[in-house]
Order: sequence, then C-alpha cells, then structure tokens
Amino acid sequence: MTVHVAAPVSLSSDAPEWSLTDLYKDPSDPAIETDLKAARVAVDELVKLKGAFVAARANAERLGLLINQAMTLTERFTNLLSASAAYASLSASTARDDPAWAKFEGDLRARQAAIAADTVFLTLELNQLEDWEIEGALKANPVAAKWRPWIRRVRLVREHELTPDLERLLVDRGPAVANWSRLYDETLARLTVTVAGEGLTLAEALNRLSDPSPAQRKLAAEGLATALEATAPVQGLCLNTLAFEKQVEDRWRKFTFPAQPRHIANEVDADAVDALEAAVVDAYPRVSHRYYALKAKALGKDVLDYWDRNAPLGEGPQRRYAWVEARTVVLDAFRALTPAFAERAQRFFDNPWIDARPRPGKASGAYSHPVSSDKHPYVLMNFMGERRDVLTLAHELGHAVHQTLAAPLGTLLSDTPLTMAETASIFGEGLVFERLLAEATGEERRVLLAGRIEDGLNTVFRQIAFHRFETRFHAERVQGELSVEQIGALWLEVMGESLGPAVRLNAGYEHYWTYVSHFVHAPFYVYAYAFGDLLVSALMERRRADPEGFAPLYEGLLAAGGTKTYVEALAPFKMDPRQKSFWAEGCARLERLVDEFEALT
Repeated sequence: MTVHVAAPVSLSSDAPEWSLTDLYKDPSDPAIETDLKAARVAVDELVKLKGAFVAARANAERLGLLINQAMTLTERFTNLLSASAAYASLSASTARDDPAWAKFEGDLRARQAAIAADTVFLTLELNQLEDWEIEGALKANPVAAKWRPWIRRVRLVREHELTPDLERLLVDRGPAVANWSRLYDETLARLTVTVAGEGLTLAEALNRLSDPSPAQRKLAAEGLATALEATAPVQGLCLNTLAFEKQVEDRWRKFTFPAQPRHIANEVDADAVDALEAAVVDAYPRVSHRYYALKAKALGKDVLDYWDRNAPLGEGPQRRYAWVEARTVVLDAFRALTPAFAERAQRFFDNPWIDARPRPGKASGAYSHPVSSDKHPYVLMNFMGERRDVLTLAHELGHAVHQTLAAPLGTLLSDTPLTMAETASIFGEGLVFERLLAEATGEERRVLLAGRIEDGLNTVFRQIAFHRFETRFHAERVQGELSVEQIGALWLEVMGESLGPAVRLNAGYEHYWTYVSHFVHAPFYVYAYAFGDLLVSALMERRRADPEGFAPLYEGLLAAGGTKTYVEALAPFKMDPRQKSFWAEGCARLERLVDEFEALT
C-alpha cells in the first residue's frame, strides 16, 4: 500500500511504542534491587581472586581454572547490570523531558559504577602476565580457551593501563563525567523548532528538510538554525569539557593521537582508517561534488542551498510508506537473503520491542540497543513515512538480527567492534534498496537512485567529513577551549570541503554541529559508518557473484560476534581493508551510481 499525504504524522500513528516489561515492570520493581544485589555478590566473589593470577603464573592448569572462574563471574555480573542499565537508558530516551527519569538513570548509573569499580583489578592482573603464560593456561584448560578473544582484546590496551588506584579513580568519577553527555541530551530533547508558528521537535524539523516544497525546507532550515544557535553555548561547553577530559586521560594513558583508543576498541589498524579517509577525500570531486552539481541542475538551480541537499526529486507528492508497508518491504528484502534473517527480524514486529512513534521528549536518531545475550535487543527510531525511514528500519533491524545471531556466544564474546558491527545494518539497508530499485520504473527509478547516492554520501562522505571535523577540533582543543564561533568556522570549512562548490552553506549552517550526538557520546565513532558502508558494498558484490554460497558465509560472519578480528572475519570473502585500493574500489562503485544518475538526468 502506497500512501500520499502531506503530514507525516498520520503515517506514524500506527508505528509502535515498545514495552520494557521484559526487563522490569516499573522503576520501583523490586527485581531491580534483586539484580543489583546479585551483581554485587558476583563481584564480591570475583574480588576474592585478587592477586591469585600472578601467584599462579607458574602453574598453567591452576591459572586456566582461575581465568575461567573469573570470566564466568564477569559475564554474570555484566548480564545483571546490563538489564537495569538498559531499562534506565531506554526509558529515559523516550522521556528526555522528564526529570524523574533523568534522575533515575543518573542515580542507577552511579550505583552500577560503584559495583563494577571493584573489578578493575582483573584486567590489570591479566595484563601483568606474559603472552606465553596466558596461552599455556588456555591450552591447559580447554574450557577457559573460549575466552581467548576477550583476553586478546583486553591485552590491546596493556601498554596504556594505569595503576590500580588511578584506574579505580577513573571508574568512580565516570558517572560525573557522563553528566555532561546527559546535559547535552536533555538540551536537545527540550529543543523546540518554530516553523511558521508551528513547534517541531528536532526529529520533525530534520525530517522537514526533505519536504518537497523548497519554501518549507527553507523555513525548517532557518527555524532549526535559530533553535540550534540558542543551544550552541551549552553544547559547545559540553563538547569542550569532554574533549579536555579525554585529553587528560589520553595523556596519562600515553595515547599518541585522539582516535587511537577508538581504533584499539575497534581492533582496526590506524593505517586502514587513514587509507579509508584518503580514498574518500580523493573521491570528493568525482562523487560528492559532481553529484550535487548534477542535482542542482536537475532542480533547475546553479547552486544548492544547504537545505536542498536532501531535497526530493520529481514533481508532485513524494512516495510515503505506512508502517505496515515499511514492515513488509523490510521483511521481504531480508527473506531474499535467507529466510532465517527475516524470521529473526519478524520477532521484533511480533513483540513490543520497537519504539518508532515520534513524540515530544523522545530522543532523535535511531539505534538497536543490546541488553545481554540472555535478553533481546530493543530498537528505537522516529518513523515518519519517508523512504529514508524504511531504510533506517532495515538498518536497525540489521543490527538487531546481528545481535541475536551472536547471542549464543555470551554477552562478552558477542560484543562486536564498531567497524564490523555496522556491517549487518548497512547490508540490511542495501537489501531494501535493491528491492525498491528492482520494482521501480521511469522517473521513480531516477528518484530512488538519487536517494541511494545521497544515502551513500551521508554514510560515507559525510561521516568522513565528521571524522575530519573531530580530528581538527581535538587538535585545536589542545591549545585551549574553542568558542562557539571557532567551532562553527571549523565546521563550515570541513563540511564545505566535502560538499563542494555546488552547495551553498548559508548563514545558520555553522550551528548544525550542535546536534551530532556522536561527537559527545562516542568520539571518533563516525568513521565506522563509512568503513561499514564501503565494506558492505564489497560484500554485496560477492553476493551478486554467488548468492547461494554467500548466505552461509555471511551468517557465519555475523554469528562470530567479537571472536574474530576484522581481517580474520573477512578472510573467507578474500577481502583486505588494510589496502587503500580496497576503499577506492568502494568509492568507484558509488561513482558508477552517479554515472547512471547522470545518464537518467
């Protein structure tokens, strides 16, 4: 069913809201206290092993037994704390304007940090051991050998660890530092964008930038700029403060550049990320700059205003989707890959595990929030009936399917580095796009192709621009706090490089950095999107060449969770992302889509 309407709200009226009762009934549920106490018991048991690892280093069998015991307790308390942490975070994310939920989340985070702080000794003691000692223990105790991938990841930060007292200090002060992120979130949640007398949420205003009407897009952009300008002093203070906190910790840990801890967490080589960035920047003129010039021509303009960047092509109302249709499109696309993929996604529709209905106080953006391996994830998005919303639904359900496939490994081993964690989500988007494009004809095909190119530009080129903005910001922050004006100027410079001369960055755009939450919540996260998108592009080429042989390999990649490095995970596909040529090939595939768009235009 295709619906043509002017107001997206009617399309989102059937979108679901989740129920979190699989976790707890309400904030006063006694099960929360029960789980916190059980986590405390598990931690106390773990603390009894303090000092035992180094003492047992000469006895491989004893050391293996201790490692397995410690990891079993670690997974137990992690599962117990994850449930209440998820409940608080998920509840607060749909009620950012409710101080009671904010207090509940903040207080709970502090209690959990106090419990977990006593476990800091574990990784410190394991990292006092030599590689051959740990390997000998894992060989002597085959049961303990299952934890090898987790220990491998822990040992990546071995040279950056501090003394036990300093590590404990950082854990204890973590909740206080996190309040800067909370302030940032609550500031955005309270944001009201006034457009022609109408009050819009951030998500609604951003959605209005894709309105078919140029006048509506301009009004939304200007209203959003005004609202963001008012938040800029607070958001700038949050960004500056957290960047300074990061500088201090990085200096103590002897990291040599700001993105290094993220690379280590992602288990990715810095050279691979540098090669990715270089390949994308080299492709700016051939892909991004060229496409926006073609789009300006298609819209009858010499230059696009920034609010026209995601403007729909074509005359008349744009195709919109009701929730039930979006669900069908996504499930059919997943089923074409493998029925098992669709069956896992179907469970999220059959149960109240998705919150897709926009409403005041709800966080903008989208995510699939894992809880623990013994509980299902939850999906949040703001569905307004746009084609992009259908792709977002596919993206987040791709994450959810990935998380459920890896769940049998357990919570600790299923956790996937960001570079590989984006693979299933972007692949899900690709499956849906292929289905939509295959069914399109004529002008609809050109419109869909433009949408796919723009999604690629937003996921690859825009995210690399974000990465370059972060890199520049953190480098300049070393010299002192940056004013709102300095941050805005840096934003305009970096975004202008990526968008090219065919996009005019009108007054007001200098404030748009204020709503990119990754800069606050997860510094240097954003390159993972570009990494994943270009990686998926290569995977889809492998699928086209051998659909039947691809499916089991792909399912195995997802089910491996965090047990393999990205090099190991991609070896069956004969791909090596450490080479710049690999990323250049992915950019070339996007360039070919621009070629096809130009031919249709």
